[in-house]
Amino acid sequence: MSLTRSRLQRRTLTVSGHRTSVALEPVFWHELASIADSRSVSLAALISEIDADRPGSLASAIRVYVVEQLRAAVASAG
Repeated sequence: MSLTRSRLQRRTLTVSGHRTSVALEPVFWHELASIADSRSVSLAALISEIDADRPGSLASAIRVYVVEQLRAAVASAG
């Protein structure tokens, strides 16, 4: 993976009624948007769900959520 692709991208969103900024690698933003699309919810709505159930930082919770969703998709496909 190139360094350009691994650099953090910061986005500002309204999550659970408050503005917040989240920095993630582009691959996580892409997969998170795909998950939101597949569930027919906005990116902000999906992140609000993740935010409501997180023990640590929001960025870490999002990364874990994306990995768990990808693992579940692989398990159901195989």
